[in-house]
Amino acid sequence: MKFEHLVEINDPQDPRIEPLTRPQLWRGLVLRAEEPTLFIPHLDSCTIVERTENVVSRCLDFGNLIVNDHVHYTIESHVHFFIPEQGEILASTLEMAIEEPQPGRLFVRFTYEDTSPEEGPEAFYNDFRRSAYREADIDTIRIIRQMASQGRLGDPEKENDVPE
Repeated sequence: MKFEHLVEINDPQDPRIEPLTRPQLWRGLVLRAEEPTLFIPHLDSCTIVERTENVVSRCLDFGNLIVNDHVHYTIESHVHFFIPEQGEILASTLEMAIEEPQPGRLFVRFTYEDTSPEEGPEAFYNDFRRSAYREADIDTIRIIRQMASQGRLGDPEKENDVPE
């Protein structure tokens, strides 16, 4: 199954939405990878097993389920999650890509891909999964907005700030 969708970040037509800077959005997406318990309900813990400049290997503890994955960063552009096949878990990927078609007009494209069938009995669940993915991604952006409004993602006026 492959599924992708866009979430608009800054809408210049809607004054109710506080705009995020690209660095703030990036910091939020990195936090989604490095502190996923802030974003994923029912995740008991996340342990960073290994870290290099652009890759993090993690162990996610969901209680009765342990998932190992790898996260690759393309600075201020993409966060790419790879879950290798393990036990009954199929290999899958998630990419969160920042798009900026015009200066300050930010979007995040979420792209999911796995080896589940597009047809047959298992495909029945794909619509439920797509809906859950979309809702989780909207929640991710909502949480990033909250963090930005609390000053946890740096000052938009000072692009070099580091989150606390």
